[in-house]
Amino acid sequence: MASEMQKSSMFIEHNTGDYESDDAQKNLDDDGRQKRTGTWVTASAHIITAVIGSGVLSLAWAIAQLGWVAGPAVLMIFSFITYFTSTLLADCYRAPDPVHGKRNYTYMEVVRAYLGGRKVQLCGLAQYANLLGVTIGYTITASISMVAVKRSNCFHKQGHEAKCQTSNNPFMIIFACIQIILSQIPNFHELSWLSILAAIMSFAYSSIGLGLSIAKVAGGTGHVRTTSLTGVAVGVDVSGSEKVWRTFQAIGDIAFAYAFSTVLVEIQDTLKSSPPENKSMKRASGIGVMTTTLFYVLCGIIGYAAFGNDAPGNFLTGFGFYEPFWLIDFANVCIAIHLIGAYQVFAQPLFGFVEKLCARHYPDNKFITREHAVNVPCCGVYYLNFFRLVWRTAYVIVTAVLAMIFPFFNDFLGLIGAGSFWPLTVYFPIEMHIAQSKIPKYSFRWVWLKILSWVCLVVSLVAAAGSIQGLVHSLRAYKPFQTPKE
Repeated sequence: MASEMQKSSMFIEHNTGDYESDDAQKNLDDDGRQKRTGTWVTASAHIITAVIGSGVLSLAWAIAQLGWVAGPAVLMIFSFITYFTSTLLADCYRAPDPVHGKRNYTYMEVVRAYLGGRKVQLCGLAQYANLLGVTIGYTITASISMVAVKRSNCFHKQGHEAKCQTSNNPFMIIFACIQIILSQIPNFHELSWLSILAAIMSFAYSSIGLGLSIAKVAGGTGHVRTTSLTGVAVGVDVSGSEKVWRTFQAIGDIAFAYAFSTVLVEIQDTLKSSPPENKSMKRASGIGVMTTTLFYVLCGIIGYAAFGNDAPGNFLTGFGFYEPFWLIDFANVCIAIHLIGAYQVFAQPLFGFVEKLCARHYPDNKFITREHAVNVPCCGVYYLNFFRLVWRTAYVIVTAVLAMIFPFFNDFLGLIGAGSFWPLTVYFPIEMHIAQSKIPKYSFRWVWLKILSWVCLVVSLVAAAGSIQGLVHSLRAYKPFQTPKE
């Protein structure tokens, strides 16, 4: 094999002569790219990795704001909306026919195939701003989990009243170093193992949080945990205005917790074509959303029962539990490992977008397009691209620096999530489904799809308002040398 060859960051371009034999042709898909090997199992792992973040442990707080009636109801409503719109989006991967049409490799390409015009740019702006925000937010959240391990051991040795303050910055640097290495994985197709590991980690820490909550409820420590049908009480726990803002924030948290549409098309592009990709993706989406909803409901409800209206923002890193400290440590390590994988799931589409854009505009630039074959012991041949190495490393460093400068960026993340939920999870899938199915204007199906879209727009605006209020509050309370509160 030649030591240097041309290929883009997302796929290898082969010379026609290399595939004259029937055996070689079997290694290519219908679009001439290397044969995809993903299944509904790997797609489910990607989805679970993307959806079940450490935010699952904050749902007790969200349920506390909404109460026993509205909390679970909002969770179920958003799970249904997310699954429904994800099935619509799965049918749009190929155009115009969902089984035999032309493949579209990214969300923007899908929108271009069905809608075109300015909507393509709007889709790209919403998607990539969301991906950038998520990667910064995950850098912060992973460092908080790492810090929690150190603080947990400190509390165990010195008592629960000890200050045990630790800077997040060294742990953000460690997280960034790991991501620099993993970011050199060329594309989504080679991330299945990482997503499966991350999915296992998410089940582990969610189960630990759930188990500790059950033990707290069953143990009965003597402390009266106040719960109610409507959540935190006005005049007792919060003021009237605080109740409204917290309700908005809780709805926004739950809405964003289900938003995985930003990477759904890229996940579907890893699937082999038999059975049809849309069929496998719908199955994976169903499994992912059902699994997510089960953990969300259990952790939210039982967590609320355990802590009542005083539920912390995150009962593992926020020290809703102190003992057994070794189990808390293990759970937080699982969170950090999961977020290492989740970072890549959200970063890879952004990496691929920039690299393909540069390759298209500068096809003769060897720094951007040339691949160098490097033999890695025990791993085989790795294709090193200097542009990919420099660009991805720079991206990880920038996200880490931003996370250090703005440790309250999770409030920004909520705002970005609120801004991207409606267009990416609801609006574009519905509009593309209408275009694909040629649904008559003002027909019954057209009307109720439009109503669903407008209702979700209102929810996104409400969530955005709550996130802005939370951001303002965080800015006012921010103390540079204090460990950030989740």
